Amino acid sequence: MGTGSPLQRAGALLRVRSPLARECLAELLAVFVLMVITLGGSAQKVTSWGTKGDTITSCLAGALAVMVAIYTAGGVSGAHLNPAFSLAQCLLERLPWWKLPIFMAIQTFGAFVAAATVFAVYYDAILHYGNGTLVTSGPQETASIFATYPADYLSLANGFLDQVLATALLIVGIEAILDHRNKGVPAGLEPVAVALLVLALEVALGANCGCPMNPARDLGPRLFTFVAGWGPEVFRWVGGVGWGGPL
Repeated sequence: MGTGSPLQRAGALLRVRSPLARECLAELLAVFVLMVITLGGSAQKVTSWGTKGDTITSCLAGALAVMVAIYTAGGVSGAHLNPAFSLAQCLLERLPWWKLPIFMAIQTFGAFVAAATVFAVYYDAILHYGNGTLVTSGPQETASIFATYPADYLSLANGFLDQVLATALLIVGIEAILDHRNKGVPAGLEPVAVALLVLALEVALGANCGCPMNPARDLGPRLFTFVAGWGPEVFRWVGGVGWGGPL
């Protein structure tokens, strides 16, 4: 007979021994946590007509979600959470290039599942707010709960510049926080510093595109809204200029 409690034996049987599988599961869970909190904050703001949330609370939800997600998976996968950060790690030779498409797929899938979860939680509220319809524009649109959409005045070139700048500042800021040869952050507080960085970028660069800074954060939920009933309009650029999606 085996030794240990039934719970310990079950844990041994369910233990994931593949390092890659552990990293993927950790990344999936971390992105799920990140996006449930982020999209939940957005859903609460929109469906309550701003009475139970506003832009500041949405930004706080997104920033604090980053902190929780990093604490969730930082010791296993590094909690990349973001294909742009994974790409940066490849360029810096900290992540093998063959892992990049795997991480990107896992991150996008995690965001997709999180969007489905938030949709289920806020299903009645979303339909009530939209009078039973799922639309991407107008005063009762709800697609922006899940994905980011550019302001009506924004050109494609300006939107591209906006996203390049915001994402670049995010990556540079994270690398500075993690660089122990730099000023340094007390051990264990790196997620808090990254959350403050995200909050600063959201309140400074959020007007044009909503400051997603994360292709998986936008693409996963956008794909969900496409299949959940909002239709192909979720990929259309403002003003009928063309087809967009995440920059």
